[in-house]
Amino acid sequence: MTTPTNDWNEKQLVENRIIDQLKRLGYVYIHGSALVAERDTLREIVLEGRLENAIKRINPWIDANNLRKVVRYVTHIESSSLMEANERLYNDIVNYISIEQDLGKGKKNQTVKLIDFDNIDNNEFLVVDQFKVGGVTDNIIPDVILFVNGIPLVVIECKSAFITSPIAQAVKQLERYQRDSERLFYYNQMLITTCGQQAKYATVGARLRHYGEWKDPYPLTLTDVADSPNPQDILVAGMLTKQNLLDLIQNFIVYEPEGGKTIKKLARYQQFRAVNKAIERIQTAASPEDRGGVVWHTQGSGKSLTMLYLSVKLRRVKQLENPTIVIVTDRKDLDTQITNTFRRCGFPNPSQATSVAKLRDLLKLGSGTTIMTTVQKFQDDQDATALSTAPNVFVLVDESHRTQYKGLATNMRTVLPNACYLGFTGTPIDKQDKSTTKTFGSYIDTYTIQQAVEDGATVPILYDGRMPELNIEGKTLDALFERMFQMYSEEDRERIKQKYANEEAITASPKRIEAICLDILEHYETHIKPNGFKAHIVAINRETAVLYKNTLDKLNAPESVVIMSGSHNDSDELKQFHLTKDQQKQYIERFKKPLSEDKLAFIIVCDMLLTGFDAPIEQVMYLDKPLKEHNLLQAIARVNRTYDKKDYGLIVDYYGVSGFLKQALGIFNDRDVQGAMLPISSELPRLQTRHRSAMRLFDSINKTDLEACIKVLEPEDVRTDFDIAFKKFSQSMDMIMPNPAANPYREDLKFLGKVRLAAKQRFRDDELDISDCGEKVKKLIEDNITASSIEILHDPIDILSSKFSQKIDDMKSDEAKASEMEHAIRHEIKVKLDENPVYYTSLREKLEKLILSRKEDRIEAVQLVLELKELLNGMKGYTSEAEKLGLSKQEYAFYLMFQKELGKTDEDNEAMKDLTQIIVEDVSGLAQVVEWTEKEDVQREMRQRIKRQLRASKCPSDKLESLPQKVLDLAKVHFKR
Repeated sequence: MTTPTNDWNEKQLVENRIIDQLKRLGYVYIHGSALVAERDTLREIVLEGRLENAIKRINPWIDANNLRKVVRYVTHIESSSLMEANERLYNDIVNYISIEQDLGKGKKNQTVKLIDFDNIDNNEFLVVDQFKVGGVTDNIIPDVILFVNGIPLVVIECKSAFITSPIAQAVKQLERYQRDSERLFYYNQMLITTCGQQAKYATVGARLRHYGEWKDPYPLTLTDVADSPNPQDILVAGMLTKQNLLDLIQNFIVYEPEGGKTIKKLARYQQFRAVNKAIERIQTAASPEDRGGVVWHTQGSGKSLTMLYLSVKLRRVKQLENPTIVIVTDRKDLDTQITNTFRRCGFPNPSQATSVAKLRDLLKLGSGTTIMTTVQKFQDDQDATALSTAPNVFVLVDESHRTQYKGLATNMRTVLPNACYLGFTGTPIDKQDKSTTKTFGSYIDTYTIQQAVEDGATVPILYDGRMPELNIEGKTLDALFERMFQMYSEEDRERIKQKYANEEAITASPKRIEAICLDILEHYETHIKPNGFKAHIVAINRETAVLYKNTLDKLNAPESVVIMSGSHNDSDELKQFHLTKDQQKQYIERFKKPLSEDKLAFIIVCDMLLTGFDAPIEQVMYLDKPLKEHNLLQAIARVNRTYDKKDYGLIVDYYGVSGFLKQALGIFNDRDVQGAMLPISSELPRLQTRHRSAMRLFDSINKTDLEACIKVLEPEDVRTDFDIAFKKFSQSMDMIMPNPAANPYREDLKFLGKVRLAAKQRFRDDELDISDCGEKVKKLIEDNITASSIEILHDPIDILSSKFSQKIDDMKSDEAKASEMEHAIRHEIKVKLDENPVYYTSLREKLEKLILSRKEDRIEAVQLVLELKELLNGMKGYTSEAEKLGLSKQEYAFYLMFQKELGKTDEDNEAMKDLTQIIVEDVSGLAQVVEWTEKEDVQREMRQRIKRQLRASKCPSDKLESLPQKVLDLAKVHFKR
């Protein structure tokens, strides 16, 4: 339960700090209560007067009639879903509204701007706290809302840093707000959750895992923000300065269809920084040749969207005069992939150059064209002449370091001599590669492997060098040959050696592949499958890929598929595994689905799907092929995508690449590839540290005394620390189990899991659940609880049942009995408070007095137990009290409210009963209207009838305004339809 201290921490240290910072950034602060006069009802989301004034200020030509039309259009939205409404409003804000008006030369469509993106000071920026909004079941009061021109664009939820999982709790609250007061979020462009020491942002519809940090206040520096800025300060400075907020809204939001629904995406800080650095270089370069450069953002960090955001912003820069944008890749599948990304996100009219001739035609179209092409369409054009000499041509090249671009400079510069060239890469430029920087220029922005992992944009990649006796890398072919063909006679070995003793033949030995397949299955079924993830197998060639498939099938492995290119000249065996493009696409879509939905567990390849392939559910790559340099970095990045409960990606190396990792990545600077792949053993020191952090709370406690262990976790701040430590420890254990290195920590993990579940039940703390642990960890804990015959229930017993009384009586100590009853009563009050606020508020006050008496040693534990039992008995008699009065449970809640608000005593109970029954009958009758909690006219009628009855009952005048709304709020709880 949140304590007054935590409330103070939230208000003073978090909420007020944000408001003060925003005031320094030029926002005007207004308390929500001061805006009541500007709203007809609590369901009025937009500050209509301020919106009207802003529209007149930004569009001075607009007449009164059209002004009313625009305001009504913005404030009265009919939509089938929140996301649909949100996208419509976003388009109205960014792309403007068209309306017909006569400006003296006949009627024609005019553009109405709701926000002036060109003149920031022409807009009104408000920061408002405690802005009450009418909801379906209850009013909501977000901590902070930012309004621009009366439109609520940003909602901020603040939590104390001293509660359990503050960000998770804030996200849950925002999710509830979106359900209860959907209309507020029609206008929302940014959701922010913060506790000061953590701050994260997302968009409507986002779940906890989608929230990200904003770690760079660009264009400000950290010292510009504060002497010692916390994460909240940095996020506010990076996202909510007037300029950055409008820039993010106008240029860095896309709506992308995924899996049958629309996802709203807002840029990450490195994308925002890279795009604006590129724009700055383009506009301030000393010469046209200096405008270009390279953006290196590691794979999995959103490079395609960065290219999209840059294209959007290039279109908006007036000085660039609606430029031509050319997106260049070096493979057909990547060309199609990035074209589809642009189209899905609503970028206007990207044209795909399907041939050299089509590319030439598109380049001749001039300003405003967006062209998607492969580099080969430039290289194939041997008779190239200048197709456009315009300086406002921008060529964005994907994976700009690759060898296919060696001839890029000459061919492209011939065709587009005055263009600006911007290279994008997911891997760093190597030490010897002079052509990339020569072609494109120096780095514009970098976002390293290590940074992406630290930000949670990608997961770390670990490697496990398995079966070293079968590794090819680092072994002589003679030694491997002798091992692999030892069962043959000397004469046969010599004959085979002369014909087949090469690297590929040794790698593809059936006996070797069978041994590896057995190991893969054992590894997959114990390490990967329990958490629901899938796997990639990389073979040295197509023949070996097929051998892997056949061997796995022979061993009754989970379903697998070979995806490879095919040729008319292939053998009949290879042709059996040829797939059409559509078939390949279907298998890939199946692979991306959860294991619970689709049992396709393995994709087997040799060259395909090692770049540009995103399947977040893939956790492991079984590597049996020599890879190095860029190819290695690109391949292993298939496992670095984030996914629910996926803490790491894994490379299981059968070829021996990892044993020579330094050489394999030797062409790169060490800093650039730091953290690219780490041995599983690298997790052991962190496991040891995390184990100690989780166990230290119980160092002085008898660990066989479960009650004593639970008591340690009674203070909420201690539970918060423990919860964080436990999650980190279980995360490291999930990485390593069932490796024997985890064995020394298994018993302590069982112990901590048992204590955590017991504390969850005692303190009714839903955050202390093990559902967020990996399946291997959950199974270990749950098996231990079952084996120990320990009764730890996942759901607390109803405190009014005989089972609860029996549970209390079975407890050995009075302290344990008192603790169990206290927290059970607290939870009951929290759950039932809205049903009968008067009764449960009174109960809470009694409980607090008893607990305080015990803390001050004014009563003994045994006396506290007796008093708490009395409280419980009173709660059990709740229904009978209502029955004595001849009232239902629902009527009793209203009766107590009237009694308290009107200052009546038990002697007046007949009059109070009559008043209660009349009003409840009136309200429940009107509540028969479907979705009445959404309809202001029904609620207005309710308030009028309630007021009429109260006046007839001689209700004091000072209560006549506030009491009807309280009655209405209670009615929403009891009569919601």
